[in-house]
Amino acid sequence: MTRTGDGTRATIGLGVARPPAGKGRCGAGVETARRWWSGERGSVTAEAVLVAPLLVMLIVFVAVVVHRGVDARLRLDDAAHQAARAASMQRSSPAATDAARATAANALAQAGVVCGGVTTSLSGAVVPGGTLTVSVRCTVDFEEAVLLGVPGSTTLESTASEVVDTYRSQTAGTTP
Repeated sequence: MTRTGDGTRATIGLGVARPPAGKGRCGAGVETARRWWSGERGSVTAEAVLVAPLLVMLIVFVAVVVHRGVDARLRLDDAAHQAARAASMQRSSPAATDAARATAANALAQAGVVCGGVTTSLSGAVVPGGTLTVSVRCTVDFEEAVLLGVPGSTTLESTASEVVDTYRSQTAGTTP
């Protein structure tokens, strides 16, 4: 750096004198940006202090809603499995349908899943070696989430299959 005749400093590189920052065509924008940046010291910290709690609350809110949906899905899968197992242990289709319905409702109630409506459907034959498939459908209300009051609901469905025991005893007069 050298001083020029008017008292300002200029940078000399490879024998070419460059004007000081802020004195040339590009330097004015750089100098303005530099003044702005140095005048805003501490503002990023203040913004972070104000925005961080809001971001944490948003993340907690989303986590609770997602957790509620995932938890209901897992419990519904378990209820469908229990219903299919209960149905496979019955001797007739009407008894299997009733057992599946009662078991699914009971399993969801014990798990604490609040459903707007639980429907079960049974397909397959109740014969030794046959396969029974139970579908359980549940409408989960997100409004039940504690302290959040999230509007809306979603309908979840789960299906499970069980094989009817091949060597189970038969009642007298029935054919496999």
